[in-house]
Amino acid sequence: MKAMQPDTLYYLDNGTLIDAYEFFGAHLIKNDAGDVLATRFRLYAPNAAHVHVIGQHNHFDETADPMEKVDPSGVFELTINKDLRRHHYKYVIHTKNGETLYKSDPFAFYSALRPETVSIVADRALYQWKHKHLKKDAPYSKPLNIYELHVGSWMVRPDGTFHTYADLVDYLIPYLLENHFTHVELMPIIEHPFDGSWGYQGTGYYSITSRYGTVDDFKYFVDMCHSNGIAVIMDWVPGHFVKDAHGLARFDGDYLFEYPDSDRRENPQWGTVNFDLGKGFPKSYLLSNALYFMKEFGVDGFRVDAVSYMIYYHSDPSRGVNEGAVQFLKDLSRHVFKEDPHALLIAEDSSAHPKVTHPVDHGGLGFNYKWNMGWMNDTLKYFEKDPVYRKYHHDLLTFSLMYAFSENYVLPFSHDEVVHGKKSLVDKMPGDYWQKFANFRALIGYLHTHPGKPLLFMGQEFAQMHEWKDYTELDWHLLAYPMHDSALAFTRAMNKLSKEEAALHERDHESEGFEWIDADDNDRSVLSFIRYSGGRKAHVIVLINLTPEVHHHAVFGVPKRGTYHELINSDYARFGGSDLYNGAPLKTVSSPAHGREQSIEVLLAPLSISILKWSPDA
Repeated sequence: MKAMQPDTLYYLDNGTLIDAYEFFGAHLIKNDAGDVLATRFRLYAPNAAHVHVIGQHNHFDETADPMEKVDPSGVFELTINKDLRRHHYKYVIHTKNGETLYKSDPFAFYSALRPETVSIVADRALYQWKHKHLKKDAPYSKPLNIYELHVGSWMVRPDGTFHTYADLVDYLIPYLLENHFTHVELMPIIEHPFDGSWGYQGTGYYSITSRYGTVDDFKYFVDMCHSNGIAVIMDWVPGHFVKDAHGLARFDGDYLFEYPDSDRRENPQWGTVNFDLGKGFPKSYLLSNALYFMKEFGVDGFRVDAVSYMIYYHSDPSRGVNEGAVQFLKDLSRHVFKEDPHALLIAEDSSAHPKVTHPVDHGGLGFNYKWNMGWMNDTLKYFEKDPVYRKYHHDLLTFSLMYAFSENYVLPFSHDEVVHGKKSLVDKMPGDYWQKFANFRALIGYLHTHPGKPLLFMGQEFAQMHEWKDYTELDWHLLAYPMHDSALAFTRAMNKLSKEEAALHERDHESEGFEWIDADDNDRSVLSFIRYSGGRKAHVIVLINLTPEVHHHAVFGVPKRGTYHELINSDYARFGGSDLYNGAPLKTVSSPAHGREQSIEVLLAPLSISILKWSPDA
């Protein structure tokens, strides 16, 4: 534990202390040989009159261990000359207005398994790292195939209990590698009291939830991901927290973390309260928290939840911009990228706030990615329509290219789209059983060929038919059925192709990397476009037929003379299709089409995507 310096509280109170966890919480005091000599507790509670530490060491005696007020601002401290590793503890806070509160430690590094609400003294120095930090380049021109994961329901033990983080190493990492995912994004794993909140309603921001094992289990998981070249993204919730009595709400009898006024504080739809991000202490608390996960666990980035609720009060632009929250986000980006210049900082933002992914120095918020919620909503709305009506809604698929390069986008088919009656991706699709899967494959192909970085929520890679159920594991038994196994084979093939084919990832954020062949083929419900790489020295063309009709001898103008080879077709029999594809190389002919001098003639299979790569004639 770091000693308090004269300026420590100054930085804490103005929101610039970025290692607050080194000053507060329960820390083991060791000698040079590593032996534990004592355990020191330090708490910031400005509205507290008296504070006691209760725990296993004193049989939860509320009078046994009073903390000393070591600074008039409200810093309390207690050193117990014992090794209290793994001991349970809490704070009893007697407030200035006469309340007695029983609180978990906001800086606890570990917590007891729910329904228990006590904190646990943890030894942060036990784990021996092999690959704490993943070597990586700037992400923009690199492939990012993101797999969004809920740890508790990806796979469970035969008795129905949760696997640990360490268990997942043996199951999840081989699965990610086999299916060519490059990143795993974990839904929130901070401590939270209610399983059904999925971690979005937290109490212990520095505690990796004990549902899935220990702190060292999680470090081992990150270590092994990095050993296999997989980056780890944490879903992080700095906007709001749950109101449970043992948590952060009214922590010391006053509104230490949240807004003092109920209008800005309360989130009735979630039953949570909002962090006051214009106030120094919660800002220091959260900035330190992000850096804690980067420094302590080597995580590679964050998906920041509900950014629109932070930018605008209750996500309502008519109420004006929340300047405190905006400044917090800018400061967050500065500190994250100072710690790791190639980290991922991804905004889950449904607003139209400008320059979310522009650098702070250029007037932006400083994120390097943003979820493209507009693309996701328009795409799913289109695919849910019966193909006979799709020609009247063609603009749902073409409109996104009007703004696709205004920000750096992740294209998310996330957990939010497969819950609460929205149906799974494959079940959203119209038509009979075969057509549902054909539409699904076309959707996955479109996800990988549209400019942006693809994200897929677990279970959708094999076309799980039911919505996601957070209380049981994925429907792995479906892989015994040919259509689901074939769906996974297609997802795997698209992930692999998007990793290996530069045209599908190199210029995701540059308008020069994309060109329509025909954006207006609504009568046939056909999309045709070009993806470029290498300064337009190389390219692929993407052809998507979104009706059940087969188009023989379809002609498309192409940019260069040469030969086109079909890299993949979703209608291959091994993917569950009807096996209509372009097997032979396609030579260009000098016959103008779509404003181009050269063209090719292709077969468009029903409800399919075909990707063809150009090569020059010898």
